[in-house]
Amino acid sequence: MKFETVIGLEIHAQLKTKTKIFCGCQTSFGDEPNTHTCPCCLGLPGGLPVLNIEVVKKAIRAGLATNHTIRKESVFERKNYFYPDLPHGYQVSQYLKPICENGYLDIVADGAEKRIGITRIHLEEDAGKLIHDQDIDSLFDANRSSAALIEIVSEPDMRSSEEAYQYLAGIKKILQYLDVCDCNMEEGSLRCDANVSIRPVGESKLGTKAELKNMNSFSNVKKAIDYEVARQTELIENGGKVIQQTFLWEPNKNITIPMRSKETADDYRYFPNPDLSTLVVEDEMIEEQRNSLPELPKAKEKRFAEQYSLDNDAIAVLTETIEIADYYEKVAKFCGSAKAASGWILTDIRKIMNDKQCKLSEVNVSAEKLAEIINLVQSDKISASAGKKILAAVQETGKEPNALIEELGLAQVSDSGELQAIMEKIFADNPAEVERFKGGDNKLMSFFVGQAMKASQGKANPKEINRIVGELVK
Repeated sequence: MKFETVIGLEIHAQLKTKTKIFCGCQTSFGDEPNTHTCPCCLGLPGGLPVLNIEVVKKAIRAGLATNHTIRKESVFERKNYFYPDLPHGYQVSQYLKPICENGYLDIVADGAEKRIGITRIHLEEDAGKLIHDQDIDSLFDANRSSAALIEIVSEPDMRSSEEAYQYLAGIKKILQYLDVCDCNMEEGSLRCDANVSIRPVGESKLGTKAELKNMNSFSNVKKAIDYEVARQTELIENGGKVIQQTFLWEPNKNITIPMRSKETADDYRYFPNPDLSTLVVEDEMIEEQRNSLPELPKAKEKRFAEQYSLDNDAIAVLTETIEIADYYEKVAKFCGSAKAASGWILTDIRKIMNDKQCKLSEVNVSAEKLAEIINLVQSDKISASAGKKILAAVQETGKEPNALIEELGLAQVSDSGELQAIMEKIFADNPAEVERFKGGDNKLMSFFVGQAMKASQGKANPKEINRIVGELVK
């Protein structure tokens, strides 16, 4: 029997706000444990919630960018369950009336376009953090308690781990473009749970699902889904039955570990939070957020293809973040060559980022300085290899490219007399290669150019060398 995989993702994104969703405590990551707390986020008697309006605006932005309908009235509810990291004994969330409904995201996976439905985006507060890696019992850090989250719940429309990967990547890209979440999975600001089931091909009824948690990277999401599909398939083929459970992904062993039986909505006993009134969103707020949306990834990708004639691989990298896209467009504008700007960013700037393990904002080469280096190469004032040396020097020192030409002695030699003398000596030292070149072995041109670059310490103008070699062999 052949089976079809059915996947739905629940993505939790911590919103980039200075304070928590219902109190004025800070949300900064990595501070001393339990330094950003108050009676409200600790669930102490008398602590009453006050909604942070910036949280609402960011949720609306996320909803509009993913084609949702924004509810004019939404309700906060108490989601009741016990866990040691939940100070109130319940989580304030939205269930029956979420702020965003009926959205979608178009993806490309396995060479085909597909539309993934999004059931809802709702607002909720985060739980705290349990710390287990100490020599004593587990510790509780309440700094994250009541941090603002949106939960993005997809329809069960994905049929492979690759589709799930591309959907998650697409959501992450949009959230970063909107600047509503920094999407750092390692720090926990972006988390993903996967609901995975299988069913016989042609069957419309959903199979029993397993929920996968603790997947802290995109690659682990794929691995966990593939493992779970294989586990369920083997279980059913051997006469077993899938039980609705929650599993933790163990990345060191590449396996899932049963955590608990999977709850249903009834188990959480949702009811309206009596401390929070109905959230009413005015049309003016929705339109304000709609008008402030940036150019979104899909639109930018299409424009880059049409405006700059870039291939798909280049577009994927240059639009990976809005920061890189803006940097590229500035370089292309300043140097006047979209192709050259793309080449230098895709190779040399990315190499700096990889070597330094840093973001583009931490690279010490501004768009203006990179464009100046490209112009120096294109105008034959320096060679391409010299341009790379100057780029490295700009990264290290922050100095202006023009000043570094003189300081490093990298001005390109284009003087015909000087270059002809260099080539005449190279010809005299390599008579066999000269004869082969005259006999039609055109590949030797690169040999002569290489020798000239070596003799001139990389300063010779390759175009002039090519011309001189052609003259000397006539």
